[in-house]
Amino acid sequence: MPTFAAIDIGSNSCRLKIAAVQMHKLKTLYEDREVTRLGESVFETGVISPEAMATTIRALKRFHKAVQAHVVDKVRVVATSATRDARNAAAFSAWVKSATGWSLEVISGLEEGRLIHLGVATLEPGARGRCLMIDLGGGSCEITNSEHGRIKSMVSTPLGAVRLQQEFLHSDPTSKEDLAQLERFIHRELLRAEKKLGPVRVPLVIATSGTAAALAEASAALFKKRASRAKTKALEADTVSVRKVAHMLAKMTNAERVQVPGIGPKRSEIIIGGAYVYAQLLERLGLKGFRYSPLGLRDGVLAQMLAETDIRADVHQQMEVERWNGIRELCRRYGVDPRRNEPVRAHVAQLFDALHVVHELPPEYRLWLEAAAMMQDVGKYMNHQGHHRHTQYILANSEIYGFSPEQRAIVSAIARYLGKSRPDAIDRVLRAVPVEEHSAVARAVSLLRLAVGLNQDRVSAAVRLRIKVYPKRVLLDLSAARGSAELEVWSLRKEADYFREVFRRELAVEAV
Repeated sequence: MPTFAAIDIGSNSCRLKIAAVQMHKLKTLYEDREVTRLGESVFETGVISPEAMATTIRALKRFHKAVQAHVVDKVRVVATSATRDARNAAAFSAWVKSATGWSLEVISGLEEGRLIHLGVATLEPGARGRCLMIDLGGGSCEITNSEHGRIKSMVSTPLGAVRLQQEFLHSDPTSKEDLAQLERFIHRELLRAEKKLGPVRVPLVIATSGTAAALAEASAALFKKRASRAKTKALEADTVSVRKVAHMLAKMTNAERVQVPGIGPKRSEIIIGGAYVYAQLLERLGLKGFRYSPLGLRDGVLAQMLAETDIRADVHQQMEVERWNGIRELCRRYGVDPRRNEPVRAHVAQLFDALHVVHELPPEYRLWLEAAAMMQDVGKYMNHQGHHRHTQYILANSEIYGFSPEQRAIVSAIARYLGKSRPDAIDRVLRAVPVEEHSAVARAVSLLRLAVGLNQDRVSAAVRLRIKVYPKRVLLDLSAARGSAELEVWSLRKEADYFREVFRRELAVEAV
């Protein structure tokens, strides 16, 4: 069974997790972590400092050796808030590629939250009911309202521990003026977050990342709550204790904070901002406290790799539901009735399955084609004329749950070439798609054009399609439940030249 590696390049630390697939589940083989403070210079100057880059590269080279030692089949490297904000992110990505051979994927705050949710909802006991998930990292804080393992609402805020330290806390111990500015900023950001989240009524709050662990440990030590932890076998902190810990830490010097159990020398420098975020957030939402989970972004990345590889894994079904919810939400946002394009989706799936020996596309392209079929008309929201160009722009630049930026680029490219244009490697659209996928995109475009041709705005039932594959040609037999299929026959015959160009086979179309 395959072995995967997930690398999370955060604003405060880099993390590696290697897992093998066993019995349709993930078994952790190896973990590593290094505090690199990549975001420290970004939040002050807008660029990643050469020193932070070098520190991170050294950690990645160590990770690379571990990946090779475990004979990993697939590696996914994601970067978050600091790299998103840095003006020199491209230079950092190029250095990572040169040093390790890995392509760095800079993900959005919402994609970060979605992956964290996927990892926690898949692996954390109790996360399948109603719960709020909080991940406070170095540069941002993702808050997700989850119900039955599905995202109900989510918001990403600039309330990361390193960011807040750099922007607001400049004295040791913290001055009252700095603390007042910090609290005002947190209040303003959480007010915006509340509007996006909507009502939050949950029996469980799950907090991830090092700040949550440190606060829970400190709360247990300072207020003698180790006994309750032993009973529940979980690291927890109640809201009152979090507020008290935040006030206590703000009055201490850094040397004093280091001595607090659970905090340590690295966390002591950035704990105050994170503590005040947790205190305000729990109080504003009327929550009793949180339970810490060691799971995080890397677990979500691994879960997605498992879902895309093993259709028998539980997480695969969850991913499929998440993706189709994202597709339907995008259609709704741009005024497209998904039922209108359902016949196109059904036909492109039929073509994909029946013509597999002809197109030889990877299995994941079936979903990419179905997604492009459902969302092909969203560009009409901007303008009916040239709407395929607008569709491509919207799909490539929108958040669609379950689709990585590279996958969105592929789906948007497939949807782009449904008019007069044909895929060309020099096109701006295809420059965003990996070169090795260009041929696959051209084959996928041909299939979707056939599916569109089979559905000419019929007011009656869609045409029925029978497919016959011969060594040198493909025969499509069309029959209509009502009326004639002549319009569809004419539309498909127009695609014969492009079909021959892409697949080196003749396309014959007949009405029966």
